Amino acid sequence: MFCGSCMQDNTLARTLRMAGEDAILVPTYTPIRVDEDDVSADHVFMGGVNVYLDSKLPGWRHLPHWMTGWLDRPHMIRALTQFGGATDASKLGSLTLDMLKGTAGPQRREIVELADYLCNDLQPDIILFSNALLSGVLSELRPRFSGKIICLLQGDDVFLDSLSERWKGPVFAQLRKNGEAFDGFLTHSDYYSRFMSDYLLLPGRQIRRIPLTVDASNVAALNPDRPDSSGDETCSRPFRIGYFARVCPEKGVHNLLAASADVLPDLPQAEIAIAGYLPEQHRKWFHRLLQKAQNEFPERIHWLGSPPERADKFRIISSFDVLCVPTEYKEPKGLYVLEAGLCGVSSVLPAHGAFPEVIASVKHGATYHPADATGLSQALRSVVAAGRQPATDLAERVRKEFSMAATGPAVLHAIKGFQDEERSA
Repeated sequence: MFCGSCMQDNTLARTLRMAGEDAILVPTYTPIRVDEDDVSADHVFMGGVNVYLDSKLPGWRHLPHWMTGWLDRPHMIRALTQFGGATDASKLGSLTLDMLKGTAGPQRREIVELADYLCNDLQPDIILFSNALLSGVLSELRPRFSGKIICLLQGDDVFLDSLSERWKGPVFAQLRKNGEAFDGFLTHSDYYSRFMSDYLLLPGRQIRRIPLTVDASNVAALNPDRPDSSGDETCSRPFRIGYFARVCPEKGVHNLLAASADVLPDLPQAEIAIAGYLPEQHRKWFHRLLQKAQNEFPERIHWLGSPPERADKFRIISSFDVLCVPTEYKEPKGLYVLEAGLCGVSSVLPAHGAFPEVIASVKHGATYHPADATGLSQALRSVVAAGRQPATDLAERVRKEFSMAATGPAVLHAIKGFQDEERSA
């Protein structure tokens, strides 16, 4: 699947390289899948198949590496997981706790292998974890590595909140204990800094914010069908309200389909297009809602699927007149807002999570109060009534403030700041 956090990790590594640093992106569990240049290492550590079997199959952890190591090869992991869905946290409570226990849990072999690679082979100055759920590795890594170890928080809570009640208590206890071994944390928004400080009981002084980063290369600023700065409104095609994100309950695609029943009858000039990765466990749910909406509004609600290539993604986004991702989840990043902005497409979003900060940064778009049952419908009515608005400066602002070249110095300053604190102390 395309994962927003994996894509941001890959872009972050490229950004640091562009800033002159020697950044290595080490994949864990599975190979990453991105629609830009993949700079990750070709070795997958803590391969997902072995990690799962360590917990679920008695004696598996004691088998010699020559019998299990082949399951960590990227092509084998891809083959074995190609028909699987996205991770369902509600079924992975015991495995999550095992992983957080580190070398005291059944994944000791895989954790030691990763620590050996980091400490003996790479020998980096700083290690940056891409999420706190990997923190079980610290039990082996912390005693052996003298440099700074920091953690980027970018959506850990949506997984943790989905755990069954039986596992939440012990998982949170272990995670908070592990968190004490980090030297600091990074987030992409002030909202998420505050939220995770309370959620994981982290000292606020340990959290630094880094800008969200987007690959701005090879993206056309405006759809040729959209009016340019002259304000030409001669285009006769429908006003397209677009959704492009993972298709799941937390991203709120159902909210957009529900709002369509309210707004489309009064807005004959509007249509809705939905695209993005659809996890296996949400397929029946989504297609049931989609079919109901399409039966009510034939030819006005479109399912565009998950495009395989980066160019296809931006071609779809460029066909939108406005992006709408009405999330239930309080988004810590909002990368798709920047991707739409690169195409000159503004966004309509709920006024929670990182969205108000992102909208304020790009100076385009609108928010609505998610607690208001009619908030989304009213917001959509307003943007459709306003018609196609030229946004020629939006793409340029995103490039200027959020491209890899633009964000590199700020990201590097935040990361190296943890080293500087030690020196000044």
